[in-house]
Amino acid sequence: MKIFIIVGMPAAGKNVARLYAGARDIVYYSTGDIVRAEVKVRGLEVDAKTTSAVSDDMRGEDGMGVTRLALEEILKTGAEMGFLEGMRSWQEIELIREKADGIVVAVLAPRGLRLNRVCSRGRADDSPADFDERDKREIVYGTAIPVALADAYILNTSSMDEAINQLDAIVQQEMTI
Repeated sequence: MKIFIIVGMPAAGKNVARLYAGARDIVYYSTGDIVRAEVKVRGLEVDAKTTSAVSDDMRGEDGMGVTRLALEEILKTGAEMGFLEGMRSWQEIELIREKADGIVVAVLAPRGLRLNRVCSRGRADDSPADFDERDKREIVYGTAIPVALADAYILNTSSMDEAINQLDAIVQQEMTI
């Protein structure tokens, strides 16, 4: 299986991969979706602090618990290709690459644009007041390493269509290799 591993800082626009996959009936799993679902299962309020705490708990001691769940689910599908989004460390990338052909695609956007997106998207687990803290937490988790070592990049500073076109070019190139 070929898995496109979507990485990036919060609000960089990683959801471009969800839109791309959804429009083409391609399998897609997000670690954030898995965590938010678990928050609801536990009957907790979906907010930035609670979601962060549940994420830390689910990640476990080695930090890869949520990625293991997502990887297990995507492999069960038997699909030729799929997307996993939200990996935060190089160890998670290596775990995926042990089981599949993993292509790391980093979605990039400037800090100010990402903050504007957090302010406008209105997700319960987002908090403009906690934006800097969340960025620092992501960096501590190791998010910067997969971004720096990615196989391909999407500069997401324009329209959603432009970002989707960039992703499509990456997918088309990788699927012909």
